[in-house]
Amino acid sequence: MSQMQNKNSDFQEDRGGINTTTVGVYRTSATVKGGRRFSFGALVVAGDRKGRVGFGYGKSKEVPLAVEKAEKYAKNALLLVPMTGGTIPHAVEGSFGPSKVRLIPASPGTGVVAGTTVRSVLEVLGITDCLTKCYGSTNAFNVVKAIFDGLGQLKLREAVASARGIEITTTDIERKIEAGKSFMSSAKGEKMKGPVNTIGQDRRGGRGGRGGGGGGGGRGGPRGDRRPAEGAPSAAPAPEQPKA
Repeated sequence: MSQMQNKNSDFQEDRGGINTTTVGVYRTSATVKGGRRFSFGALVVAGDRKGRVGFGYGKSKEVPLAVEKAEKYAKNALLLVPMTGGTIPHAVEGSFGPSKVRLIPASPGTGVVAGTTVRSVLEVLGITDCLTKCYGSTNAFNVVKAIFDGLGQLKLREAVASARGIEITTTDIERKIEAGKSFMSSAKGEKMKGPVNTIGQDRRGGRGGRGGGGGGGGRGGPRGDRRPAEGAPSAAPAPEQPKA
C-alpha cells in the first residue's frame, strides 16, 4: 500500500478526465431536545479509467453537499493500480472487517462479473474483464474498503521478478490475453448497416389514394373511373326480363 500512496502528489495537478460514481447515500439522525436532526452521508468512487482510482465519504445536512464533499475526498485520494491489459495481473483477496472480496483476472471478452458496488469501483478503474466474489458482509462501505485492500496487493511481473531475483518470461494471464486477442475482431472500417423492414411495402399504394400510386383513383374518386384489370373476366350481362 505504501508504494501506491507515494504517487498521490502527481495526481494533485492532473484532475482532467476523472469520472465519479455515487455508490450510496445514507441518512443518519440525532435526537436532540427539539426533536430529530437529520444529516446525510455519501460514498463516492472516482477514477480516470486508466489505472487510477480512489474513494471518499462526505457528510452534510443536504445530499448535494455530501456528494460534493465525497467527490473532493475521492479525487484527493487517487491511487495507482497495476493492470495487465484490461484486467488485473493476478488473483488477489482483500478484506476489511467482516467483508472479503476476491478478484480473479479473466481473458478478453469475459466482462466484469460483479455486483453493483464492486462493479462501480472496477469500471472507474478501467477494468474490463474480471471475475469477483464477495464473502461475509455486503455493506457497501466495508466492501469498498476490502476492494482497495486487495488492489493494494497487486504487483506487476517485473516487480515480482526483481524482488525474487529471478526471470519471469510470461504469466498465465498474459498468455490468456494473447490467446483471447486471436478471437477478437480487429476489422476496421464502415460498420455493416442494420436490416431494413420491408414487410408490407408490396401492398402499399394498392388503394391508390395515400401513396400517390395505384391504378385507380383515390378513396374519394369517382366510381366510373375504375376499370377492371387487364385479363380480368368482364361482368356478366343482366338477364332479360320476360315481357308481360
